[in-house]
Amino acid sequence: MARSKEQNERMRETRKEKIRTAALSQFVKQGLFATRIQDIAAEAGIAQGLLYHYYGSKEEIFVDLINDALDKTIEASYSVRDMEADPGEKIRFALERLVEIIENSQTFLDTCRLITQATNSTAIPQAAQDLIQEKRNIPYQVIEKIMAAGQKEGTIIAGDPKMLAIFFWTSINGLAIYYSTNNNREVKLDYRVIASMFLVKTERESEE
Repeated sequence: MARSKEQNERMRETRKEKIRTAALSQFVKQGLFATRIQDIAAEAGIAQGLLYHYYGSKEEIFVDLINDALDKTIEASYSVRDMEADPGEKIRFALERLVEIIENSQTFLDTCRLITQATNSTAIPQAAQDLIQEKRNIPYQVIEKIMAAGQKEGTIIAGDPKMLAIFFWTSINGLAIYYSTNNNREVKLDYRVIASMFLVKTERESEE
């Protein structure tokens, strides 16, 4: 029986996701320059010729990974921004969710490493450099606005909201890089430790 258009599309997306996952792993291990297209195909478990039906080069895959990672971070930031909650609760929720992802998603850890490597390198495709320049600061700006709103409501500590947004994202990125490069997982992550850097303690919390 011939596959339907929807089935073909699902199969195509499944294969593309396999390629992206394999490429992410290879790029993190070896870097863009040292990674070969046949390495990606082998890890994805597909023929090299089939891979070329989806991507024309390893650089094209690299750009797709960067774009996808930036878009997902932006989307998640907007989702937190649009929550029906006060700014302090938005920050608390975002940190709790991000710490949970750090503990459970190797893809997230690898993606953080990839973005860090790409941001600190000029030896990447110009298209990737342009995407980073265009999109990387958007999540910082979203969190900055949440911090500023929280300061007006008294749920976020005083200080430059832009600096607080930088602390927010660099704390998350630092934890992700540590977990990605260190096999010692004895320390249980607690989002409340990070949250305490931003949230004003309530009277009840101060007494405790």
